[in-house]
Amino acid sequence: MSAQPPVPAGTVPPGVDPAGRWADAGLVSGEAVALDVRAARLGSRVLALLIDIVGQLFCAALLALTLTPLVLIVLPDQVVDRALTGALETLGLVLVVVGYPVLWERLNHGRTPGKLAVGLRVVSADGGPVQLRQSLTRALVGAAVEWPGLVLPLLSWVAGATVMLTDPRGRRLGDLVAGTMVVHTRTTHPWRPAPGIVAPLVGWATTLDLTRLDDALALAVRQYLTRGQQIVEPYRSRLARELWREVAAVTAPTPPPGVPEPLLLAAVLAERNRRGSLRLRHQRALTASLWPDPATPAVAPAAVDPPAPAGVRPAAPVLRSASPDHPA
Repeated sequence: MSAQPPVPAGTVPPGVDPAGRWADAGLVSGEAVALDVRAARLGSRVLALLIDIVGQLFCAALLALTLTPLVLIVLPDQVVDRALTGALETLGLVLVVVGYPVLWERLNHGRTPGKLAVGLRVVSADGGPVQLRQSLTRALVGAAVEWPGLVLPLLSWVAGATVMLTDPRGRRLGDLVAGTMVVHTRTTHPWRPAPGIVAPLVGWATTLDLTRLDDALALAVRQYLTRGQQIVEPYRSRLARELWREVAAVTAPTPPPGVPEPLLLAAVLAERNRRGSLRLRHQRALTASLWPDPATPAVAPAAVDPPAPAGVRPAAPVLRSASPDHPA
């Protein structure tokens, strides 16, 4: 393998998908692992909004075609006046503008038809499912100052777009007030499993000391192994050498000579995953032995009568009545 100059620290060469470029939502799982989730930006959210506007117009037309004849039929003519029609129009506006997103987000796991078509979802700021109060708050704020912007429409549109462009996670005013955000539900690349250990490296991998290999470096290795085909040469080989240089500094013993860096990284990651699976299996077995699951009670062994001696017939069971005269 020909020697090539290393990539300067702090720079990202062209064609390289740096770690964390897509995972910009800042969400962390309960196991303190950063999730590879992208925050939705202005372009995708505007496209979802346009689709939802079409859906809201359809709902408004449906309400007008059903509610108006129903009112004219049920209520007498002397009751139907301008005030009643104005109240019904306001009620229909609230149902379309506020009720439409709230109902869809509650019934469809944070996704309106527009977000479902684009591949977006509303979640809490900590990554949990959106709650009813959060959906209602973001809908009210959105109707008042964003879309349709009942308070100063043009100024509120500009302010809303500015907030979304400047926020690190692309949140709008309604998201900031409600404590929510919108994320992508579709990955930007197909999922690929990390490669395993090649046979000549199995013996070396089992002797590795991985106590100093932290989660951040292991995640970087996994991202390289699963996304390496998206990186063009010579940057893919450079990135592999840089990663192996960091891994070799915290692992021992040294690998066999002449093995390419991607194979070494795959062996280290696979061995780390194998040990983690064994450790987790042992922990679960220990937990099950100390605190057995009450839903699966232990079955007591059935009592077995000793065998009767040869030539002796077993006594017939005595039948007793359960009547009051002959209590059991």
